Parts: sequence; structure tokens; C-alpha cells
Amino acid sequence: MKSIKHFFVILLVAVLFESCSPPNKNFAGSEYMPDMGHSVAYEANVFTYYYYNTWDSMSTFRLKDLSMVRPPVAGTVPRGYAGIYFAGDAAAQQDMTRTLRGGDAVNSIAVPVNGHVPYYYDNTEEERLRATAEVINNPFPISAADMARGKELYTTFCAICHGDKGDGNGYLVSEENPNAKYPVVPANFLTDEFVSSSNGRYYHSIMYGKNVMGAYKDKISYEERWQVIHYIRSLQAKDRGLAYSEEENTLNTAFGTPKSQIVMPAVPAEAEVSDAGMAAHDDEAHTSGSGH
Repeated sequence: MKSIKHFFVILLVAVLFESCSPPNKNFAGSEYMPDMGHSVAYEANVFTYYYYNTWDSMSTFRLKDLSMVRPPVAGTVPRGYAGIYFAGDAAAQQDMTRTLRGGDAVNSIAVPVNGHVPYYYDNTEEERLRATAEVINNPFPISAADMARGKELYTTFCAICHGDKGDGNGYLVSEENPNAKYPVVPANFLTDEFVSSSNGRYYHSIMYGKNVMGAYKDKISYEERWQVIHYIRSLQAKDRGLAYSEEENTLNTAFGTPKSQIVMPAVPAEAEVSDAGMAAHDDEAHTSGSGH
């Protein structure tokens, strides 16, 4: 009987030591019941599953899922939701963008245009072709600021494969890289095929990826995707000696409207009268207030 007690005591001590084992190199160590004491670390670049301190398959999840963009709660509209996706033309797009960025009203709040914009095309070849056929114009006007931002984003996310010039000769496949072993040649945006392709082809690829290219919808926002496409168009125009800028677009007028060519909607006459009346009211109130 005494030997059985000794066995259980030794077993209990062994279990306690094992549950509190120290960390070693790539092993983070273990603790007894750490769930309430420590949060699970985010691992943005790890696709594997988290198994430590999990009880069943329902509590096991992919580490990458923790860092992915979360969809909005059902029935809610996120801040920055861009109804501008439905804008009929670049002028309407510009007007809505100005409103989201604060506009001219005193009580306006600038809201960043995030990635929660509806995209009604699935990740299939048929839907890719449908997006290519239906999504033509860039909803954001061509502007110097957007072009500069597009260049920055392109350099960060695209140039390593597609090249600084858009010719498909990025560092991963370039002769300058002695270790280049890219399995597929990246797309050359300067070919006739890609120059004539609609913006929908580019946007769909950014959303879902294509071939060995992964999706970038979780890395760049709605507006940033269109800024990248603007910059790709500018590379195509430069290669062909054409213009694609805030002042002029001789590459293809269907792909983008220069900011200088956009006529903003005029303020209605009744709104001007209303503003004038409000100003007069404020002056009257200020005058009467100063008399106390």
C-alpha cells in the first residue's frame, strides 16, 4: 500500500515538473493551465496550427487567421464603408471621397476608406472573366498624390516580381539575383495584352491572386488597390511615350479620368441662401450675446 502511495507521489511530481518545463531554443516551454494567464501570440507569417493548451479540434486554429482582416459583424456597416464603389463616374467618386475625407463642413469627420467594400465576383476563372468585362473605369481620378502613393505600394508589394518598370523582370527572376528560382515568369504589364486589359483584370488579381501570386486584399485597402492600378497604367503609358497623369490620359480614356478634367457638382442656389442666412443668424446671435 505504501509503495503505491510513493508511486503516485513520484508520478505527481513528474507531471508538475513536465507542466512547468523551461524554454529551450525553439521550444517556448510549458506551464500548467496557462490559459487565463497568457494570450496566444500573433504569428502573421506562420500558416501552421496552434495546438498547445488546446482541448479539442474546436479550440485549435491557424495562427495566420489571427492576423487576417476580420469581416464586419453581420448587419453592421463599418466606418469607411465606401458606397463610392457604386459611383457612376469619376466626378461622383471624387465628390464622395472628399466627403469621406472630411469635406468642407465644420462638423465632418474624416473616415479612411477601408477594405470593406463589396466585390461581387467569386474566385473562379468565369468570374475573373466577368470582372474583366464589367469593371472598366478606375473610380478614383488620376491625381499626383494617388500616383505617388501607388508607386510606393507597387514598390513594396509588386516590384519584386513584376519589376520596377512593370516588365515582369523583378528581382526574384532577374539576372542580378544569383539565387533566382522563381517557378513562373511574372506578368509583363507592358505587353499589348495587359495594356489593353481592363482594370477589372488587375483588381480581380489583387483580390484573389493569380497562379503563384497570392491575394493582396488583406494587405492593401480598397483605395490603395486602385492607386496601384493607376501607377501600373502610368508605367504602361511611359513605355509607349503616352501620358497618364493628373493633367492628361492618352493611354486609354476608359481606364482613368485625370483630376484636372473633373467638374465638381455646383452648390445649389438654395444651399447658398441657407448658408448666408445661417451666417446672418450667427452674426445676430453674436451681437445680441455681446450686449449682455
